[in-house]
Amino acid sequence: MAGRSNGPGDDRGDFGEEWARDLRVQFEQLMRTKRLTEIGQSRADRSRLESEERASPSNIRAHSATPSSSSSRPSSSYSQGHSHASSALPPSYSSLRNLPKIPTPPAPHDKESQKFRNLLVSLSQTPTRYENPGLLDEALQVIPLDRIYSEAEEESQVLEASAASMGDGRKPDWGYQDCVIRALLRWFKRSFFTWVNNPPCPICLSPTVARGMTRPTDDESAYGALRVELYECSNQACGAFERFPRYSDVWRLLQTRRGRCGEWANCFSMLCRAVGSRVRWVWNAEDHVWTEVYSEHKQRWIHVDACEEAWDNPRLYTEGWGKQMSYCIAFSIDGATDVTRRYVRKSEHALERNRCPEEVLLYIMQEIKTLRRGNLSKEERFRLEKEDSREDRELRGYVVASITQAVTRIVPGSTPPAGGAISRPAASSPANDDQKLPAEQPGRQSGNAEWVAARGENGRRNQQFQDPRNPPRR
Repeated sequence: MAGRSNGPGDDRGDFGEEWARDLRVQFEQLMRTKRLTEIGQSRADRSRLESEERASPSNIRAHSATPSSSSSRPSSSYSQGHSHASSALPPSYSSLRNLPKIPTPPAPHDKESQKFRNLLVSLSQTPTRYENPGLLDEALQVIPLDRIYSEAEEESQVLEASAASMGDGRKPDWGYQDCVIRALLRWFKRSFFTWVNNPPCPICLSPTVARGMTRPTDDESAYGALRVELYECSNQACGAFERFPRYSDVWRLLQTRRGRCGEWANCFSMLCRAVGSRVRWVWNAEDHVWTEVYSEHKQRWIHVDACEEAWDNPRLYTEGWGKQMSYCIAFSIDGATDVTRRYVRKSEHALERNRCPEEVLLYIMQEIKTLRRGNLSKEERFRLEKEDSREDRELRGYVVASITQAVTRIVPGSTPPAGGAISRPAASSPANDDQKLPAEQPGRQSGNAEWVAARGENGRRNQQFQDPRNPPRR
C-alpha cells in the first residue's frame, strides 16, 4: 500500500500519515458506495410494492369503477416521468411542522409588537428598584423581625418533626427561608397593608363615590403616581373630595400602607427582597399582579399573592376566580420569563395571545435577560441558565399533565384524578402539589363584591362576562 516503507526495521514508516490518509479516503468511498446502494435498493423496493398494489385485482376494479381526474387528462411523457420521479422521493416528515420557534426581533412595520416590546422592557424596570440598599434598610425598620423569625423558626421545627416522624428520610415540606416568607405574608396581609375600595371622606369619614380620574400633582408625580382617582363624599352636607394617587414608588408605599393589588404586590415583593429572598414581580395582561419567591429548598419559584394571602397556589386565578388569562410575565433582577403555563393549565382558561408573535415574545424575553445579566460573572450566568432550563422542564410538565388529564376524561372506563387536580411533573414529589384542589378554590377575597363581580373574579359559578380588553381599574 502507498506510504509503506520498504526498508527493513523501519516501524515508523509502516503506518505513516500518507497511509492513514489513504485509508480514510478508502473508508469514505466505501461508506458512500454503501449508502448509495441502500438508497437505490429502497427505491427499487418501493417501486416494486407500488407496482404490486396497482396490479392487485381490488385496485384494478376500484380504478375501473371510479376513474380519477388525472385519468381523464391525456398522458404525456413529462407527466409519466414526473410521477415516476416523485414516487422515488423520500416521504415528507410531519414532525418538521413542529420545529422549535426561533426568537425573532419585531419587524420595523409591526407597530403592535414594537409597542408590546416597549411595555415589557418598561415593566422589567420594576424589580430593579428593590436593589436600593437605602430602601431595603428602611424596609427592615418597618418589619417586626423578631416576630417574623420567631414564627418562622417555630413552623420550620414543626415541619422538620413532621417529616422525621414519617421515618422514610423525606425532606420537610418547606425550608426555613420559606417559613420566613410565609410569616411575612401573614403579617403583611393581617397587620400592615390596607385594601382600598373607595377611600373614606377625609372630613366626615362618610363613604365616597368615584368621580373618575384627575391629573396628579407635582408631588404625586414625584412618587410615581401616573394617575389619580377622584372621589366625592356621599354626604351632601359635606361634599368634600378625596384624591387616591396610585403610587408606584415603594418607599412612598411604606408610608401610605394602602392600595389595591398593584400596590400590594409592589410593596410585598420589596419586603421579601429585604429579608433576603430572590423575588419576581409577575405581571398579568388581564389586570393583576403578584409575587414569586425562589425556594432554595424546593429549587423552584413559588407563587405568592399578598392580596389573598395565597402561597404556592398558582391555579387560584383560573380555577378559583374563574379568570381567563393570556400573558403572565415574571420580572426579576436577572431577567424576564413567560410563566403563563404555570398559571393557565387548561385551554378553557386561556385567552388569545395576540400582542405579538410567539417568536417575537421569545426574543423580548431573551433581550431582557441579556440586558440584566450582562455584568454578571460567567459562573453566575451559567447557574442562571441551568435554573432557566430546570424551570422550562417544569412548565412543559404542566402542559403534558393537562394533555394527559384531557385524554383521561375522554377515554372510556378511565378514572380522572380526584377533584380534577393536575399534579406537578413526575420529577416532583407529592409534597410539591398545589396546596388546594380546584373544588376548594375560593373566589377572590380582596375587594368588595361589586368590584370583584365587575372583574369576573368571584368564582366560576357566579362570574359574569367581562371584556378582557377593557378590565376595571386595578
